[in-house]
Amino acid sequence: MQDELIHDWNIDDGTPPRPSQVMLDDETLRDGLQSPSVTDPPIEKKRELLHLMNRLGIDTANVGLPGAGPRAEADVEALCREIASAKLAIEANCAARTIVKDIDPIIRVTQKTGVAIEACLFIGSSPIRQYAEGWDEEFLVRQSTEAIAYAVRNGLRVLYVTEDTTRARPETLYRLYTEAVRAGASRVCVADTTGHATPYGTRRVVGFVRGVLDAAGGSHIGIDWHGHRDRGLGLVNCLAAFEAGATRVHGTALGIGERCGNAEIDLLLVNLKLLGWINRDLTALGAYCRAASEALLRPVPDNYPVVGRDAFETATGVHAAAVIKAFKKGDAWLADRIYSGVPAGDFGFRQVIRVGPMSGKSNVIFWLESHGIEPTEARVERIFAAAKDSNRLLEDGEIQALCG
Repeated sequence: MQDELIHDWNIDDGTPPRPSQVMLDDETLRDGLQSPSVTDPPIEKKRELLHLMNRLGIDTANVGLPGAGPRAEADVEALCREIASAKLAIEANCAARTIVKDIDPIIRVTQKTGVAIEACLFIGSSPIRQYAEGWDEEFLVRQSTEAIAYAVRNGLRVLYVTEDTTRARPETLYRLYTEAVRAGASRVCVADTTGHATPYGTRRVVGFVRGVLDAAGGSHIGIDWHGHRDRGLGLVNCLAAFEAGATRVHGTALGIGERCGNAEIDLLLVNLKLLGWINRDLTALGAYCRAASEALLRPVPDNYPVVGRDAFETATGVHAAAVIKAFKKGDAWLADRIYSGVPAGDFGFRQVIRVGPMSGKSNVIFWLESHGIEPTEARVERIFAAAKDSNRLLEDGEIQALCG
């Protein structure tokens, strides 16, 4: 019966199959903290976020760039100790430039904590970056291979990151990734550092990199995708990357990050579940986003999808009436979908009927009944008149005061 109620135009014979692997890397505590408008939270808040990432089934977390200084290294060590002591399933990685002084702190933390940390070694790859820095391709290759080899010799797994991949020349990428395979990288990351890529471009560059790795004898090497939101395409590019062969993509809580931010890992989780690419309990999604908001001093916009205040609320007469009819049928599945493309209950939320200037009397009656108040004719008329005279939705306390 339920399958007959929704015709899904998102699915047809050409729908991409589920990717071979669907892994997520949470960059909130590293790249996310590069946002100009957030606060670097105390270690207690970082531990809380790490536990919530683990609860959501996120595979890996970038816990910092320890080469940035003593405080950064201390926080990375504390988070790795938390992973070990709490026996969390989530694994740690750390960012580092392709220089020894950035890699050494990762080695130190690994040795102190016993936690295997993946080293995410990054270097710019685009011609515009090379021009600005005064680099040439020989420098990029030498810097990359020496850093990868050093990290591998010291027992680290290496994710090799080419910054600004989506604006780099094919011949440069071919050489860099080929040499990275030979130097011992275990994964590579295609980075849309400036948010330049479209979904079409994402598929092209990920597919190209897959071909380079296979040709270099690296068919076992996985591809990460790291994308930004400068064009508003961060989330859809993650899905495109999976379709093209990436096996792990990066994101941050609420899309925080440098400039306009990174892909929203919370919304990525939602979409992966709705696509059927993951099957896990995501009822902690609200707690995760609230914790991130409080820790980073970054408010959640009211209209933010799924976790925003407005996501599952309606006061419009026609819409609310349909939801109310579903509730009166005793059908939670129907109520969750009649006017919502995202079922609230799957993510720990519920549909809420509000009362305002665009409401019908059925909104008022339903609100009263759901609060255990008898919907007498006089009471309904009084609240309905107040709603029509208002220029916004009535708050619960205002309705209570009108009940008499």
